[in-house]
Amino acid sequence: MEAREKGIFRVMIVGAVVNLLLLSLKFAAGAIGRSSAMIADGVNSLSDFATDIVVLIFIGISAKPSDKGHDYGHGKFETVAVTFVALAMLAVAGCILWRGGSMILSWIRGEDIVTPSTIALWGALASIIIKELIYRYTVREGKKLDSQSLVARAWDYRSDALSSIATAAGIIACLLLGGRWAVIDPIISLFVGVLIVKVAFELLRGGINELAEASLPEEVENEILSIVSSFEGVSDPHKLRTRRIGHNYAIEVHLRMDGDMSLRDSHRRASEIEHAIRERFGSGTLVLVHMEPDDNIK
Repeated sequence: MEAREKGIFRVMIVGAVVNLLLLSLKFAAGAIGRSSAMIADGVNSLSDFATDIVVLIFIGISAKPSDKGHDYGHGKFETVAVTFVALAMLAVAGCILWRGGSMILSWIRGEDIVTPSTIALWGALASIIIKELIYRYTVREGKKLDSQSLVARAWDYRSDALSSIATAAGIIACLLLGGRWAVIDPIISLFVGVLIVKVAFELLRGGINELAEASLPEEVENEILSIVSSFEGVSDPHKLRTRRIGHNYAIEVHLRMDGDMSLRDSHRRASEIEHAIRERFGSGTLVLVHMEPDDNIK
């Protein structure tokens, strides 16, 4: 396993351990403190822990080099991991929304909702601090290692921190306003669910775009064309095709050179262009330069 994959694996292990501790804390605080919003937060952390294990498996697969069945390597498995994270978040959000909605309907029918205690509040406050710290650590390492799956996990952690803020606010409101306002607790759990749905859809859109071979952003493509055009004797870069394969770019571009240039010289120039692109976007960048004769260049 290369240094990058080892770094990603290390960060994911830290996240899994934190999620295991948090889900235990949240379920205990939610059960003892009688808070549906806190239990909803615990379900979210349980999903995070399960997702961490699956993502670790996918990252191990994506680290494998290219083989006979995968000429372009296994980088797409990292994208599959991002998509899985998003789908898991949507499933958890659905459970939270269903549970919160059921409690609110029960309250409307005249049934009592138990007021949460201060134990649930302390659990929510601890979760906010821990999740924000693990978010900052994971997003920093994700950007450093250029890992989409780590950045996706980081935003999942941030959504947890925000949901815990909402949970804490709901519990405080219930404690201050009294038992007849205990419905605030499941209402906050609905807010938590909607927040998770929003983050999940953003991650899912990115993952699906990459799996569907979406082009790189326009600014990246313009930079590629600028690099190609900077070489002497090269003109009219066109038919640029780009996509991501995991954390690497795949780039194909056509360009024109002097039709009388020797094969050796034109090949050397194409190799220089490929080297410059890899130097800018990483050694794992897949580059294909297609040369066409231009009799107007002398």
